[in-house]
Amino acid sequence: MKLKWSKLKQDKVRENKDAVKRPQADPALLIPRSPVVTIMGHVDHGKTTLLDKLRKTQVAAMEAGGITQHIGAFLVSLPSGEKITFLDTPGHAAFSAMRARGAQVTDIIILVVAADDGVMKQTVESIQHAKDAQVPIVLAINKCDKAEADPEKVKKELLAYDVVCEDYGGDVQAVHVSALTGDNMMALAEATIALAEMLELKADPTGPVEGTVIESFTDKGRGPVTTAIIQRGTLRKGSILVAGKSWAKVRLMFDENDKVINEACPSMPVGIIGWRDFPSAGDEILEVESEPRAREVVHWRKYEQEQEKNKEDLELIEEKRKEHQEAHRKAREKYGTLHWKARSFIKYKIKKQQQPLKPKEKAGGDSNVLPIIIKGDVDGSVEAILNIMDTYDASHECELELVHSGVGDISENDVNLAETFHGVIYGFNVNAGNVIQQSAAKKGVKIKLHKIIYRLIEDLQEELSSRLPCIVEEHTIGEASILATFSITEGKKKVPVAGCRVQKGQLEKQKKFKLIRNGHVIWKGSLISLKHHKDDISVIKTGMDCGLSLDEEKIEFKVGDDIVCYEEKEVLAKTSWDPGF
Repeated sequence: MKLKWSKLKQDKVRENKDAVKRPQADPALLIPRSPVVTIMGHVDHGKTTLLDKLRKTQVAAMEAGGITQHIGAFLVSLPSGEKITFLDTPGHAAFSAMRARGAQVTDIIILVVAADDGVMKQTVESIQHAKDAQVPIVLAINKCDKAEADPEKVKKELLAYDVVCEDYGGDVQAVHVSALTGDNMMALAEATIALAEMLELKADPTGPVEGTVIESFTDKGRGPVTTAIIQRGTLRKGSILVAGKSWAKVRLMFDENDKVINEACPSMPVGIIGWRDFPSAGDEILEVESEPRAREVVHWRKYEQEQEKNKEDLELIEEKRKEHQEAHRKAREKYGTLHWKARSFIKYKIKKQQQPLKPKEKAGGDSNVLPIIIKGDVDGSVEAILNIMDTYDASHECELELVHSGVGDISENDVNLAETFHGVIYGFNVNAGNVIQQSAAKKGVKIKLHKIIYRLIEDLQEELSSRLPCIVEEHTIGEASILATFSITEGKKKVPVAGCRVQKGQLEKQKKFKLIRNGHVIWKGSLISLKHHKDDISVIKTGMDCGLSLDEEKIEFKVGDDIVCYEEKEVLAKTSWDPGF
């Protein structure tokens, strides 16, 4: 036998291949750019209507349930020739991540507060986002055309949150507008432009592009499409971009009206087609020099994520191993001193107890898990729904299991997954073709399509409630108190009998009974006999006397005990999970 000396393999440390932002440009090269303005505020305070008036369009009329559920990006040209990029964010409670993203890419925030409603929960949250991103605020007090409007009250309420208007010696401009009638719209635009001029916004139009993904969605025939805002450089057709774990060669660019454009300058919102994968909303877009380089960056990012995951998995495995060792040690201690015969006898007994549980457990275990598949029209919506599901805290009642989530219409694949896991498919603003619906019906898969987010969550709550076991409620039919006790002889047995008077309702022999002493239930069961004087009788009304004996002989009556006649009804349970809106 010849020995071979082998060297230990050394782990290669992979070099960092990630793409990073360029250093800050030379101030002399910068040129002025148009401001990016985000419109924020509480749900239904009129953000979209206000934007429609500025753009002279009708977005609000086309929205499901009249609430915004996406981020929209629009370029508005004012009569004075100035251009402003507007982001419209959703105001509904479910979309907090989207709002935070809107605050990150923006220069100015227009905070919309309804004059008749005042400061609400999402108003406060929007102020918080603005502070976190250190973005100045312009206050738009909307719905000033209403009779019950009180703009001054709004300004006073905002003082509590450090938003001090100019009337009160602060630096926040407040404009009273009405989005419906179009009052004071120009004043709002001018206030925004004035603030933008003070900020002296500039950008570098040369060199590789940098930007942020605002929203991404799939489009039939166009593949994954992203709405992005360019922050630096000029984007042209054929550029290679990297965002998150996906990359693109720009095939087409278009503005918000679907008009194809050839180049996009800083602070322009633009739709980009040509993504290989699906970038997440909020990812940073960077331009790289070539396709191989783009692939390299994406590979590196995936590798980095894997390393992170492996680290977490290792920690979990270590914990589990420790628990296991601990349990093993305790078990050894239990048997430590015993003779081997005694030891095997104990083990045999334990095994015997465990056996009969299994088949029944398997049958009952599945009903309390609700596997769901979620499909949304854009990445942000799916994220919002998943965020709401993260708040689910009632897994002791019924487990909520996310099998798959994705963007785009419901496909055959989703139906097959749902069939395998016995799950439900929830679609948000997506379609399911006739073929898909027929195949789902054949396989017994539920497809639930919703256009409004809180309807979807309500539906999910109902579905969860339907998986819970029924609650048994007791309805009292009658109450009687024991006035005397005696016993009668039946054959060789002595049977205790209670003489009672019915105080409330009636006693029915077929129903169930319980015996209560000093507020404690001593016995539950049914009666053997119920007599009025000497006759057997099935119902005894209020105020009548009766004698009764129970189906258990060991119970002794005492004068002053109460007998309650009740029936059990099954009531559908409701899930205790409250998503907070």
